Amino acid sequence: MRAPKRTVEAARRLRRSLSPPEARLWNRLRRRAPDKPAFRRQHPIGPYVLDFYCAKARLAVEVDGLSHDLGERPQRDERRDAWLKAQGVTVIRFSAVDVMRRIDEVEDAIVRLAESLCAKSDPPP
Repeated sequence: MRAPKRTVEAARRLRRSLSPPEARLWNRLRRRAPDKPAFRRQHPIGPYVLDFYCAKARLAVEVDGLSHDLGERPQRDERRDAWLKAQGVTVIRFSAVDVMRRIDEVEDAIVRLAESLCAKSDPPP
């Protein structure tokens, strides 16, 4: 799905200023082994910029800081997740605290889900 020009430009800016939890997770997800799903960071899709995206699995990974619990943000996140689901994208969210404290578990959960989604989308032999 193509993203509007302003969304693409926002994604480019965000790639240069990852939050500490996003940078930590990106250091793990960027390792591209032939047998593991590949991820992109700050990927534009429609009107949104996803923290991380695995195209083959159609998986969005979001790292939520404290601001995601305040004001209108929870409702905006729900609308965003519903829109992504309608586009066939699965969304998984982790708190920034979990990324910083339990990076191995977070990475493992993401890779397992991506592999599972990839296996479902692969045609049978």
